[in-house]
Amino acid sequence: MKRRSQLAVLIAALLPASVLASTIEGVVLNNKGKVVTNATVEVEGSDLKVTTDENGKFVITELNNGLKELHVVAPSYAHLHRDITITNDENQSVTFNLKRSPIEVIDIEATPIHMSAMESASPVSVLSGEQLRRQQAATLGDSLEKLPGVNTNFHGKVASTPIIRGLSGPRVLITQNGLDVSDVSRVGPDHSVASEASTAQQIEVLRGPATLFYGSGAIGGVVNVVDSRVPTDSTTRGEWNVEHNSVDNQKVASFNATTGTDSVAFYADAFWREADDYEVPVAADIDSDGEEHSGDYTVENSNEESDGFTVGASYLMDNGFIGLAVEQFNRQYGIPGHTHGDEEEEHSDEEESVFADLEQTKVQLLGEYNLDNKWLNKVNLRVGHTDYEHAEIEGGAVGTTFKNETNELRIDLLHNQFSEWNGGISFHYKQSDVEAQGEEAFTPPSETESFAVALMEERHFGDFLVQLGGRIERVTIEAGDVLLPNIDAHAHDEAQEADEHDHDHEESAETTRVFGVEHEFTPISLSAGVVWDFTPNYNLGLSVSRSERAPSASELLSFGPHIGTGTYEVGALFDLDEDGHLGLSDQTIDLETANNIDLTLRKTQGDVGFILNAFYNQVDNYYYQIDTGLFAESGHDHGDEEGADEHDHSSELPVYLFKTDDVILHGFEAQIAWQLTDEFKVDLFSDYVRARLKDGGDLPRTPPLRFGSELSYQTDKLSAHIHVTRYQKQDHTAPQETATDGYTLVDASISYDLSVLNQDMSVYLRGTNLTDTEARVHSSFVKDIAPRPGRSFALGIRGYF
Repeated sequence: MKRRSQLAVLIAALLPASVLASTIEGVVLNNKGKVVTNATVEVEGSDLKVTTDENGKFVITELNNGLKELHVVAPSYAHLHRDITITNDENQSVTFNLKRSPIEVIDIEATPIHMSAMESASPVSVLSGEQLRRQQAATLGDSLEKLPGVNTNFHGKVASTPIIRGLSGPRVLITQNGLDVSDVSRVGPDHSVASEASTAQQIEVLRGPATLFYGSGAIGGVVNVVDSRVPTDSTTRGEWNVEHNSVDNQKVASFNATTGTDSVAFYADAFWREADDYEVPVAADIDSDGEEHSGDYTVENSNEESDGFTVGASYLMDNGFIGLAVEQFNRQYGIPGHTHGDEEEEHSDEEESVFADLEQTKVQLLGEYNLDNKWLNKVNLRVGHTDYEHAEIEGGAVGTTFKNETNELRIDLLHNQFSEWNGGISFHYKQSDVEAQGEEAFTPPSETESFAVALMEERHFGDFLVQLGGRIERVTIEAGDVLLPNIDAHAHDEAQEADEHDHDHEESAETTRVFGVEHEFTPISLSAGVVWDFTPNYNLGLSVSRSERAPSASELLSFGPHIGTGTYEVGALFDLDEDGHLGLSDQTIDLETANNIDLTLRKTQGDVGFILNAFYNQVDNYYYQIDTGLFAESGHDHGDEEGADEHDHSSELPVYLFKTDDVILHGFEAQIAWQLTDEFKVDLFSDYVRARLKDGGDLPRTPPLRFGSELSYQTDKLSAHIHVTRYQKQDHTAPQETATDGYTLVDASISYDLSVLNQDMSVYLRGTNLTDTEARVHSSFVKDIAPRPGRSFALGIRGYF
């Protein structure tokens, strides 16, 4: 892009003005009058984009007459929008002055309309650059948990998904370059996300309903992992990294690279990770009876081995690109707390431990094409095919296998600016076949298919930015072999126990009912937002939305043991009758509806910047699990049945039933950054969510109030950070849920840049949980047996080319 800008300046100097009709040329300066190099200047609603040269100059040609909105972006500066009217094919000269922003402003790629943390009506966050590399972890939820409004459901360091404002699972969609990652992480917290942060370019988080862009599965938010697997240019560049971590003897290596010719671009990346069981500050190995095994300071079965690679290529055109990428992702990891066999032997027999063997092949076809059309400006194309398999290995044999095969198509048609409106229409199709087989196949095989049409528009009215959108989709769920077993569900009551243990379990199994299910839903989502620049350097944002979600197959059809969560799950299609037996429910299966309002106050420029956000979200017909007070056999053989105590409940699981209710989630996120000097900066943040039933009671596993600070020191060569986060006690708990004590985590990092044989490199040392604090994550299903890792040091080196 730099060469294009220099070439444009040369042409502007050599050719007469009559040849260069409809041209804007100018210079970008900072508030001290110094030139800003490599700033991006683009024309909103078009693909015209240039970067400033070493003198801060730029030239944009091929402009038609009319009003043009220019958007100027540079690292460490606030974005600038400027309207310029071109008449009579005249040339114009402009000067743009950028002001410093202590909060990095990065555009997200997850939506077809312009959005960033400082400018959009809906709240968004982006993790990129050095901050991404500093916070990346083996799992996605752990990588993002320092972002305001984002927590992790931490599952023993081997699996985690993001929790956005108290919502996760089927309400938070995880995508890769705008396409569903298509694993089974939304089904259970012990299922890992099939996406890798070490090779990512940036990770975007849309907090609050994002159904307009991604459908009903994004009613709680979206996490989009962006990489360059389908390259959009052929500039040779890349990075590599090697690291060792002390707490689990983790070794990591990764690289990504892009190169090519004028018309063809190539991309490749790969990563490898290996880790042992991780150490904790306390003897955290607690058995099912609540007894702690002293002297053991590691979390058993928390090791992992992961590797993967991606190759991609694009054909580059003057007016767009089209490219294809193939990824192979492999991961083997233990599942803490997920063991079977004789209780006395569990801690000595490694073969009884259960681990997951995950394989995924992903193919993505991405393209953009700029049209010379009266109505349409650009076409964005995204096509994906994912083949996912996840086997759980018990005692050397496959116990349960989960499969997900997904096909997806997204087409965005962006129109030319019409009455100063920018936007377009999006068509989205997705089809998923999900199958589970084995002892823990608690959900029957099912097919989910959706087709949607969405419209998104935005326009500036003076100091106001208005963003509008609507989406309608058709979702169908089909399952041909839904099971209704006649299980022996019972309470742990001495008076009932003798009678209930007389049941013949083999006879019960023979009475299993099998039937077919087909449900069809039509979710509709509407959103409106406005951003008001009410005074220089400040803006106020308001966003309101009404979003509908179709329930997932697991929420409807589950009926079986889920050892990863330690429960026997029963879907909303079933219910308890008056006699306490499980049968088909007579309740209507309906859409989940969220009515959300966000209010945001931001200071965008100067030495001090802040983002203060408050939200209120009422979700009607919310699908969640309740503890029925009953227990059922897990289906696993737990030792010698002849010698077992008839009152031994170790093989039983509590029965949790999906039901619906109206809930309210409200809270805030606050982020303040103060650039003390050119080298020192202080960041402060806090977030909180209160998740409760409308008629009284609390939702389970809701993250607590937290607040923290980071002191940063940055020079041309040296970068140092110390981060302190306080998690308060969480005692707003659901029935059968225990409170979690508060704790404080202290992390620090330091890196130094150097050049060796003309290779830019960075050597870094990172320390986490420096005070070796016992920290249990309230939102984790395994908080009692798998707290956070203890004190850890990571030493690494990263290179750039």
